[in-house]
Amino acid sequence: MSANLLTLAGVHTHIGAYHILHGVDLVVPRGQLTMLLGRNGAGKSTTLRTIMGLWQASQGRITFAGRDITTLATPQIAALNIAYVPETMGIFSDLTVKENMLLAARSAKRASQMDEARLTWIFSLFPAVEKFWNHPAGKLSGGQKQMLAVARAIVEPRELLIVDEPSKGLAPAIINNMIDAFAQLKASGVTILLVEQNINFAIRLGDSVAVMDNGRVVHSGTMQALAEDKVMQRSLLGLAL
Repeated sequence: MSANLLTLAGVHTHIGAYHILHGVDLVVPRGQLTMLLGRNGAGKSTTLRTIMGLWQASQGRITFAGRDITTLATPQIAALNIAYVPETMGIFSDLTVKENMLLAARSAKRASQMDEARLTWIFSLFPAVEKFWNHPAGKLSGGQKQMLAVARAIVEPRELLIVDEPSKGLAPAIINNMIDAFAQLKASGVTILLVEQNINFAIRLGDSVAVMDNGRVVHSGTMQALAEDKVMQRSLLGLAL
């Protein structure tokens, strides 16, 4: 079994006339939390969307668990136990929290068929999901919606969880709750790929890190090494962590 669960090799992505990714090389080690960092517009979100097949790679190869998924459609990729939480969260506002969760639970047709033990675990990670179980999701706060988005992604066991900026716009207390939740998810054996702008979030959670600039990965290594090297931080990110 390969140590790397997900690998991108020389991936290019065009969106219309725009060439966004210019040969991305990225590895996501199995069982680790990998941070994908970079300045705004570096290509991070495009990379996630390309992995999920929402945008097709125009060149290169994407491999998941030894299988080439480069040309697969998004539903086929999701069926491989890969969950994706976009920056927009994708919450169905007119549905209740329970109905949002049920939509993601492919093995259940009714709420009563969802895995009770797993729901109890999810409620321990995100108490707001249980508290507002029968409330319209559109009535939740931004932080509560983000919790719901992640909870929905893990309502069934996933091998890989991909999340785009989970702390964006959240209050510090909710960010700490989110950090604790991702730490528990990682401890449960889920491999995680996170795009994040909150540097404290990245330092506290990241095992490995890849830094993007201008549609390429320009640095990869351990999060600890980047956190300890102020010169590298300024060179790659234009700031000190």
